[in-house]
Amino acid sequence: MGVEGCTKCIKYLLFVFNFIFWLAGGIILGVALWLRHDSQTTNILYLQLGDKQAPNTFYVGIYILIAVGAVMMFVGFLGCYGAIQESQCLLGTFFTCLVILFACEVAAGIWGFVNKDQIAKDVKQFYDQALQQALMGESDANNAKTVVKTFHETLDCCGSDIITGTFTPVWRDDLCRKDSLKSFFEDTNCHKKIDELFSGKLYLIGIAAVVVAVIMIFEMILSMVLCCGIRNSSVY
Repeated sequence: MGVEGCTKCIKYLLFVFNFIFWLAGGIILGVALWLRHDSQTTNILYLQLGDKQAPNTFYVGIYILIAVGAVMMFVGFLGCYGAIQESQCLLGTFFTCLVILFACEVAAGIWGFVNKDQIAKDVKQFYDQALQQALMGESDANNAKTVVKTFHETLDCCGSDIITGTFTPVWRDDLCRKDSLKSFFEDTNCHKKIDELFSGKLYLIGIAAVVVAVIMIFEMILSMVLCCGIRNSSVY
């Protein structure tokens, strides 16, 4: 009798956690889609300098996040149904999916940690190349000017370092905003703005990953306990 009562308690507890997990999957999917279509990142990462496309490493992580969110919603639904039905088969499948998803999340986290600085670095190099072509009047300078102005207007910045960012508006107001006095007193370094743009978004992704990982660990433990409880109840 005690075993059966404990099994029911765990069943409903697992259902609640799975529902939270399903909601978390929906939130992650929504955040990933927002990051994918965010005006700042799309304006910058869709740019093309000659035959060179802006770095798309950031979008690789976003696509992984979209896939994770969709799979989490499916797994969460599977876990809810398996818990209510007290099906060892469904719970076993749910546990296997959780382990695979957890392994993928760890792998994605390692990949993101390794590439977190590289993402901003690649974008800054892309900007510097366009800025150099625009200032020096190199081949395809018109395209370079368009790329540079998009960076400046999107991030409200100018120049790749303090000197360029401070004095470029004075003599190249076709590239930077015309409020030279305001630019002189403000730090409008585009490198800093690029770092802020991607570090803020990666920080948000990191928090979501940690929360999901904690929920997944609890669910794996609860699903194992519930399977054992169902097995013991069938024996008795």
